[in-house]
Amino acid sequence: MIDEALLDDPAGLEAGDPLGVLRALAGAGAQVRRAVDAAQESGVARLDPSDRPRAVLVAARGGSEVVADAVTALAGAASPVPVIARTGDVLPGWVGPLDMVVSVSLSGANSPAIPVVAEAGRRGARVLTVSREGSALARVSQQVRGLHVTTPSPGRDAVAVPTTRTALWSLLTPVLLAFDRLGLLTAGPAELAALADALDEEARESRPSSETFVNPAKALAVELDGAVPVVLGDGPVSAVAARRFATVLARSARVPALAGTLPDDAGDVVATFGGPFATTVDDVFADPFLDGPSGAKLRLVMMREHEAQASSAVVQIAERAGVRVSQVSVEEESPLQRLGLLVARTDFAATYLALGSGTDPGSSPHVADLRDATR
Repeated sequence: MIDEALLDDPAGLEAGDPLGVLRALAGAGAQVRRAVDAAQESGVARLDPSDRPRAVLVAARGGSEVVADAVTALAGAASPVPVIARTGDVLPGWVGPLDMVVSVSLSGANSPAIPVVAEAGRRGARVLTVSREGSALARVSQQVRGLHVTTPSPGRDAVAVPTTRTALWSLLTPVLLAFDRLGLLTAGPAELAALADALDEEARESRPSSETFVNPAKALAVELDGAVPVVLGDGPVSAVAARRFATVLARSARVPALAGTLPDDAGDVVATFGGPFATTVDDVFADPFLDGPSGAKLRLVMMREHEAQASSAVVQIAERAGVRVSQVSVEEESPLQRLGLLVARTDFAATYLALGSGTDPGSSPHVADLRDATR
């Protein structure tokens, strides 16, 4: 059970967050600005818009997959060339000298994308990589004469051990800037500056000192208390944010969540509204001390970027079935800002859910065990 009093205690939140995840999330705008500078210094601004590749493959895995998801969604159907995400460690046979391979990895060590980058260079494809300085991925990129962007040095807002949950914009921003130069999407310096300002404002609204009843991220965390979240996006950008939210709920708050996209996943979701996890009607005579707490129930989380017919219909069916609904919506016209604000709001919410439940959002012991077991 979430401790709502703790959510309104900034000192208590800080004590439960020894790695400073909340502080890192509040620095998302600063991350964008530092990453723009790092990308420009690395030579992204010198990319020739007239020398556009035939196709772009974005290789990422694990937490970095959100970068591939984001750029493919933002490029969308309007991109003049195909932008394709790839999670494996084998380069597709169609990639050749006319194409471009992009690879991102926060650590750049033992990345499955390393053999992909090496093979891309062998075939003569252009290469763009983003990772820390001196990493294995950086070295391979240099060997194949790729363009490497070093993730900027962490600022005062960084956690002790950065992850893609806390350093997303350090990885994503250079790729956005490169794609803007090539005319694949709109995310130039002006758009990224506006995004950074919007992220600063979201951080102000979701700050630890802001009380729950006026803090949108804390309010969402309270709504998710004891629930099994089913997160749906009603468009390409909100679908990326939905998958990201399910990831951070698992990694930060240890809460299992499902993510889907409308309209494709509408049928599977509404089918569960008649199942054992759906009803929220409690027995008014039940004694939680004698009978124990009730089981976890579904909570539909609708990530909305526009008034889609499918999302309105799913919400109405959920409400009629007694399934509680949370809606996270943004009104910005820019797809990039919509993505940024949806991600920021839900990143904060997952972190507050963790802290309010007594969980350290910055460490995942079982994930560390898995990493050690599979080395």
